[in-house]
Amino acid sequence: MKNKEITTKNYNNLIDRIDDILREARTKVVREINKAQVLAYWEIGREVVEFEQKGKIRAEYGEELLKRLSADLTDKFGKGFSAENLRLMRKFYITYQKSKTVSWKSAIRQTLSDESLEEQKSETLSRKSPIPQKLSAKFEPMLSWSHYCELLKVEEPLARSFYEQEAIQNHWSVRELKRQINSMLFERLALSKDTKAVMKMAKNGQVIEKPEDAIKDPYILEFLNLKEETTYTETQLEQALIDKLQYFLLELGRGFAFVARQKRITIANRHYYIDLVFYNRLLKCLVLIDLKTDELDHADIGQMNFYLNYIKAN
Repeated sequence: MKNKEITTKNYNNLIDRIDDILREARTKVVREINKAQVLAYWEIGREVVEFEQKGKIRAEYGEELLKRLSADLTDKFGKGFSAENLRLMRKFYITYQKSKTVSWKSAIRQTLSDESLEEQKSETLSRKSPIPQKLSAKFEPMLSWSHYCELLKVEEPLARSFYEQEAIQNHWSVRELKRQINSMLFERLALSKDTKAVMKMAKNGQVIEKPEDAIKDPYILEFLNLKEETTYTETQLEQALIDKLQYFLLELGRGFAFVARQKRITIANRHYYIDLVFYNRLLKCLVLIDLKTDELDHADIGQMNFYLNYIKAN
């Protein structure tokens, strides 16, 4: 019996199955790395807290401890152990000493009590929350370290628990989690009688209510792969941004469209060049960007005002 020929269809099916296997394996690896990183940072936070408590270190000495620890760990393990990061790890452990599972609907009901917000805050400090909690001795991370860094910015425990559960259940990216926190989804749910409508609105994206809502701050430019220790020129920075224009537009915020690079304007037979020009369709205005790698001075501000006045007039 002759061997069957390898048909294109069968071969493509084989490739697809192998592709699925590799993608699933890589996803598992990334998930395990994230989990290991979060657990390691939780343990580092625990070590710092226990060291401080055993030595009864006062706050000012605690900061000195973090600075010294940062220098030694950076020297031994490289980047990622700044005093600020160690401060976050300490706060992370203190916040998540025990894993808590709290129903966000119960949290909403608690927030919707007849007491005023001021009375509620006061009562929260004076007694334990009546919401039943399921405690476990071991912290089990379900999100990445970047997710937890955003969650730590939410001071209210009920709100933080809500955003954490929603991020886990709905597979929110860090950017989506940040957007939902900034749009005050929890607070809107707490004040609304129609929670389903608020949740539906939340999934439609951030509402642009003022110009600041359309612009992200600060901008994260790691995708340019510019080394921190490297000195680079404004031209190199501009070229890197143009090479990664799609990502740069996402970092700028919503509604941005590229107009021009090195846009020439002529006044009294003299040519001037604006580094980058964008248009924001939500704000209905031009956005000018002048790239500077040195410290901003009055001459730079004067130059930008000069560009702005020309654009307004023309």
